[in-house]
Amino acid sequence: MGLIFADIELINAGDIFNARIDRLPMTDVRRMNVRALVDTGAYMLTINETVRYQLGVPKVDDEVAILADGSQLPVDIVGPIEVRFKNRRTTVDAVVIPGDEQILLGAIPLEGMDVVIDTKAQEMTVNPKHPNIAVTILK
Repeated sequence: MGLIFADIELINAGDIFNARIDRLPMTDVRRMNVRALVDTGAYMLTINETVRYQLGVPKVDDEVAILADGSQLPVDIVGPIEVRFKNRRTTVDAVVIPGDEQILLGAIPLEGMDVVIDTKAQEMTVNPKHPNIAVTILK
């Protein structure tokens, strides 16, 4: 099995809110298209400092992240960020990794969008059981 990447759109959800209540023109909503590594072993959306700066999302918390090698790294949590893929969307906070590291799409946004990982085709797709609309399980 190889690495799986997905083309997603990241949007400053605070900007979307302000545009919806006519405090900001929709054309001024900060957004960007990115190629993210789909990482089912990661918990959250992980972005780098460049993405954080371009989206202009505020810091909401401090945490310590444990990296794959076991080392610990103090990180900022920022948000909210709306994540869009095809006909799916979800809103999440994100971990900011210093520098210009790869964006990771973790389990929380994957579940929120009701997508599946096709390891044979090496792609992320909308859930074929629910192709037209995301389904959230509440039990």
